[in-house]
Amino acid sequence: MSTAVLLMNLGTPESPNIKDVKAYLTEFLMDPDVITVPKWLRWILVWCLIVPFRSKKSAAAYQSIWMKEGSPLLVYTEALHSALSERCSNIPIYFAMRYAEPSIAKVCHIIQKQQPNLKHLMMIPLYPHYAESTVKSANLALKKTITHLSLSWHVHIQPPFYEQADYIHALIASAKPWLEQSFDHVVLSYHGLPERALRLADPTDSHCLRETQCCSKASIAHKTCYRYQVLKTTEAFALKAGLISSQYSIAFQSRLGRAKWLEPDVLTVLSRLAKLGKKKVLMMCPSFTADCLETLEEIKIVANAHFVQSGGEELILIPCLNAQTVWIDVLEKWITDYVMR
Repeated sequence: MSTAVLLMNLGTPESPNIKDVKAYLTEFLMDPDVITVPKWLRWILVWCLIVPFRSKKSAAAYQSIWMKEGSPLLVYTEALHSALSERCSNIPIYFAMRYAEPSIAKVCHIIQKQQPNLKHLMMIPLYPHYAESTVKSANLALKKTITHLSLSWHVHIQPPFYEQADYIHALIASAKPWLEQSFDHVVLSYHGLPERALRLADPTDSHCLRETQCCSKASIAHKTCYRYQVLKTTEAFALKAGLISSQYSIAFQSRLGRAKWLEPDVLTVLSRLAKLGKKKVLMMCPSFTADCLETLEEIKIVANAHFVQSGGEELILIPCLNAQTVWIDVLEKWITDYVMR
C-alpha cells in the first residue's frame, strides 16, 4: 500500500492517578507552542507552580469522568479509528496522540514496519480550528519524527475544517435531536486561548486583536486566527440550524493562569443567561471532535452546577461528534478525495 492515514488527537493521561496526570501535564505544558515563554521561565511555571498545584485537582476531575474502558478521549478516538478502518478497509489507518500514548514516534515506527512501501501519509489533525498549541504543534512533531526516522513519505496535512460544509453538516446532524426539542438558548463553547497566542500566530503582526472588528476585515491573518475561525464556525452552524442571533451565544472555556484570555468566559455567559430567565440551555463544544475532560467534566459537571446555582434549571450537553456515522462519512470522503487525486 502506497498511502496511509494518520488521525491525530491531543492526548490523555494513562490513568486518572496523580502520578500519571503529572506526567501528562508536564509533557503537554512543556511544549513551547502551548506555553509560549522562554524555556527557563516555562520550566519554572510548569515544574514549580502549575503541575505541583494543579495535578491533584486535575486527577480528581479525570476520576469523575473516567470510563470503564479508560479515558473518554482515548475510548472515542479508538472507536472512531476502528469504525473508519472498517469503512476504508483498503487503506491502512492509524491514530496517534500528540502527548502521551500512543505517541507519534511509536505509531510512525509501526507504520514504517507495517507499510515498508509507503509513499504518501495523510495526517488529519482532529482539531477544526488552527492554533499553534494544537495544529502547529502536531505538524511539527510529525515532521520531526519523520526526519528522525529518515522516512521519505510525502505528507499531506488536512487543513483546519472550521467552516467546511461537511463538518458543519456533521455538527447540525449531531445536534438535530436536541434542536428539534424545546429550548431557551444555545451556547457554543470553544476551548479558550490567551490573547497573546493569537498575536503570536498573526503573520502580519498588525491585525489580530488590534481593533474590535479585526475578524470582520479581510486579512491573511485569518488563516491562522483561532478567534476568526471560531466565529466562522458559529456563523455557519447558526445559519444552517436556522438560529437567529438572540437564540445563541458564543463562549470560551478552559482558562489557565492569569494572562488575558479570549472572552466571554463560559461561566459568565451562563450566569447572564440565567439572570435573563433562560431555564433550558443547550451546550455544544465544536472545537472538540471527541468528548473529553473539557466537555464531560468542565461543562457537563462544573458548568452545569454553576448554571443551576445561578438560577437556571437544565444545561444539556450535546455530545461531540465522537464516532458518529455522520462524522465517519465526512472523514471517509476526505480520505477518498485525497487518495483519488
